[in-house]
Amino acid sequence: QVQLVESGGGLVQAGGSLRLSCAASGTIFSFNAMAWYRQAPGKQRERVARITSSGSTDYTVSVKGRFTISTDNAKNTVYLQMNTLKPEDTAVYYCYAEKNWLAGYWGQGTQVTVSS
Repeated sequence: QVQLVESGGGLVQAGGSLRLSCAASGTIFSFNAMAWYRQAPGKQRERVARITSSGSTDYTVSVKGRFTISTDNAKNTVYLQMNTLKPEDTAVYYCYAEKNWLAGYWGQGTQVTVSS
């Protein structure tokens, strides 16, 4: 069983930055991809960023140019650098380890709140 532990969330003013971390108990390089999702109150969970084992990345349109996903395979950790934060970025952010298209592992989530 793989465990994912997120950290780095908090309260920040609009325009500020946060860096989320997700530490995995297993080797993240063995996964198809790692991703960050978020879920705001009353909204569906959406994928924010994804990075494959080969290093390819993709982002949802609303965060392109502001967020950066990266990994440190030696530390089995995936990061989400979030810059120029907006109030609409407020959500619980979840780390996801993608085994394949059908299955993966979720972290417990970390709250990000952006004040205007």
